[in-house]
Amino acid sequence: MISIYKLKSRFQTLLKPLMRALRNIGFTPNMITISSVLLSVIISYFFYNAFQKPNFFLIVSIGLFTRMMLNAIDGMMAEAYNMKSSLGEVLNETGDIISDILIFYPLLFLDFLNFHIAFAFIIFSVINELCGILSKIISGCRRYDGPMGKSDRAFLIGIICLVSYFSPVLYVYMNLIFSAAILLIMISSFLRIKKSLI
Repeated sequence: MISIYKLKSRFQTLLKPLMRALRNIGFTPNMITISSVLLSVIISYFFYNAFQKPNFFLIVSIGLFTRMMLNAIDGMMAEAYNMKSSLGEVLNETGDIISDILIFYPLLFLDFLNFHIAFAFIIFSVINELCGILSKIISGCRRYDGPMGKSDRAFLIGIICLVSYFSPVLYVYMNLIFSAAILLIMISSFLRIKKSLI
């Protein structure tokens, strides 16, 4: 299925110089993972206020892209420098879920997005990540299958923010957009479990 995650290898290649630079100044994978979660708190704040202050939409978009970079770099660094650890895996998995909840939380307060749709989007996003973790327990392989996996969800919010910076044209379509996203997340969760059972 189509997913931004399929571009991960190319993205990682571009990030290798930054990964080396961060490691040379003393960063560890766990420090980067924690930084990603802290960044998510900042993104959530700006996203919550962006619909009153449109300039914040650009900050959210940049923040989401930076978070994607950090999420890639922590795993790359752990692999490249033999720094994998059980603590790192716990921080990575819980950090991703916490970050998603923080970033998506402002959706619950949008007047033009149905509360139940926003809530379902958050819940199914968490379930999607849990299905990826569960597949590792079942098959020994952590699955990131799309559509609408972690990277896709960040991309979706980023695009909404980028368009909203210029115009509120998407607001009227928000219920439709997030309903479609929920359906794609459900398909993704099903595929992750199905493939782990093969």
